[in-house]
Amino acid sequence: MARTQVAVIGAGPSGLLLAQLLLRNGIATCVLEQRSRAHVEARIRAGLLEQGTVALLAEAGVGERLQAEGLVHDGIELAFAGRIHRIDLRDLAGESVTVYGQTEIQKDLTDAHLAAGGRIVYEAEQVALDELTGRQPRVSYLQGGRRHELNCDFVAGCDGFHGVSRRSIPAEQVELYERIYPVGWLGILADSPPLADELIYANHTRGFALCSMRSRTRSRHYIQCAVTDSIAAWPDARVWDELRARLPEPYAARLVSAPSIEKSIAPLRSFVTEPMRYGRLFLAGDAAHIVPPTGAKGLNLAAADVRVLSQALVEHYRSGSMLKLDQYSCVALRRVWKATRFSWWFTMLTHRLSDEALAHKLQLAELEYIADSRAAAQVLAENYVGLRFF
Repeated sequence: MARTQVAVIGAGPSGLLLAQLLLRNGIATCVLEQRSRAHVEARIRAGLLEQGTVALLAEAGVGERLQAEGLVHDGIELAFAGRIHRIDLRDLAGESVTVYGQTEIQKDLTDAHLAAGGRIVYEAEQVALDELTGRQPRVSYLQGGRRHELNCDFVAGCDGFHGVSRRSIPAEQVELYERIYPVGWLGILADSPPLADELIYANHTRGFALCSMRSRTRSRHYIQCAVTDSIAAWPDARVWDELRARLPEPYAARLVSAPSIEKSIAPLRSFVTEPMRYGRLFLAGDAAHIVPPTGAKGLNLAAADVRVLSQALVEHYRSGSMLKLDQYSCVALRRVWKATRFSWWFTMLTHRLSDEALAHKLQLAELEYIADSRAAAQVLAENYVGLRFF
């Protein structure tokens, strides 16, 4: 039976970032991933990073390419009722955000971790977690037709919403809080020039739209759609036409269409698990919480979890103290709930969630208030660039 100090379940950004931070502090890890490396690195995900996340990636030794290729944004634009208003993040909150695709973060973390001698086991199927309340948790998995077992001191559950980690906690030991939104996001990735230098959030009677980017030559756009829609119902031409319909002039006229590289529909939900710990199992990232993507908080919340958890584990292995590990869930959840609130609020503000005329009028009134009040704009900006990690 093999042994490691920390077994990390999931080789997405949160699992690899945690493993890399621990490795750089002399703590042995083994990362188990159900999918292949090619599958994990091909997933199209978020791409907007808070400064705290950028700093944490640099601490993990993977900040060089991000600093060279990331696009720093000092503001965002709100489009509504034919009006365009810029939220100056740098002026209002003293910070900016950086656009750098999660796919690139995934590659950077994988390359760095393997180069440093880290262990990642891909295609580890039927993972099972046992003895989580004892002093020596046990993890087993199937690979190549053979069952493997791994003893460890702690288990980090970084395997996402559908992973085994959260499901390994007895139902009576956790509280689950969830809201399912009645709409989805249709996303399209294309090699067309970004519409603007900053992200554009559009509130329109036809529904929400977001114009973003992954580089100076690659665009990422989203439109609100029915959660029951299929990709087949949205050929490229229809997506581009719908984007133009929801954008104000002059942006609609400047939008350049191109064949889609990737297209997907994602449901919107708010989901929080309390606590984020069971015995020696610690949940991080999407395994513990999900937010609507409107406020770009998913990856950044995962990074915040990893920062708190990595520091707690380092403290334990240096001093033997369990104090920070015992505080992990409470500390992480304070930021989780604030980001969940902001993501919910920003989603309700920008999306058309019903046909009620009053609801849309109230949205427009609040958007006008944000545009005309520095105090209101500052609240948005402070939440958008990211609240303190703890």
